[in-house]
Amino acid sequence: MSSNSIQLKIENKVAYITFNRPEVFNSFNREMALSLQSIMDDCEINDQVRAIVLTGNGKAFCAGQDLKEVTDPDLNPGFKKILEEHYNPIITRIRSIKKPIIAAVNGVAAGAGANIALACDIVIAHEKVSFIQAFSLIGLVPDSAGTFFLPRLIGFQKASALAMLGDKVSAQEAERLGMIYKVVSLESFGEEIDKTAIKLANMPTKALGFIKELFNSSMTNTLEDQLALESKLQIEAAQSEDYAEGVAAFIGKRKPEFKGR
Repeated sequence: MSSNSIQLKIENKVAYITFNRPEVFNSFNREMALSLQSIMDDCEINDQVRAIVLTGNGKAFCAGQDLKEVTDPDLNPGFKKILEEHYNPIITRIRSIKKPIIAAVNGVAAGAGANIALACDIVIAHEKVSFIQAFSLIGLVPDSAGTFFLPRLIGFQKASALAMLGDKVSAQEAERLGMIYKVVSLESFGEEIDKTAIKLANMPTKALGFIKELFNSSMTNTLEDQLALESKLQIEAAQSEDYAEGVAAFIGKRKPEFKGR
């Protein structure tokens, strides 16, 4: 499924989801937000999809909310609807889908666009990219879980400063801070995304989903709760077909062929 504002391509067990409003730097309107949710739902239940890539067409990854929508009296859905029906469900899906999600940040990631990227499991950006918590510059506060993930990624003090001052952060600085996984050259960006996505798509999908669940829970669990959940999911992982294949391949000194089961 694709829409005018979101494109979907499935190749090599990877779903490439592309924001497609380049004329407005891939900023979100209602149609785009709801289309993304629908496409992510389809990818979640599609057994042919074992990894997901989010990226953008044109010069931007995503510039956040389309301000023309919120200032047009005929279109404006209001911030309550925008948050509760657009961004919050997107972030929830990113964290709940039990498949690895890569943010392939191809250009500027601002506002909600930056925070959607930071909610993904792995963030890869090219050297010309920048990230900005642009909310305070127009009198708003970070949303789309920016106040949840950013301080956990880079620390309270730095996150607070970036959110309040609205400083632009280069890809190199974002990598240094631990905000993103990796920065690569512009020339090698596409190749790096494909290589990483295909690697993930051929790994034990069930185990990757459990890892994601464990990291989600670690945000609020006590040590005892986390140890108990690790034990529970490790036992389940050990009952999977992929675990049996991994052990057999290790003993047989061959490359494993994981099926995601």
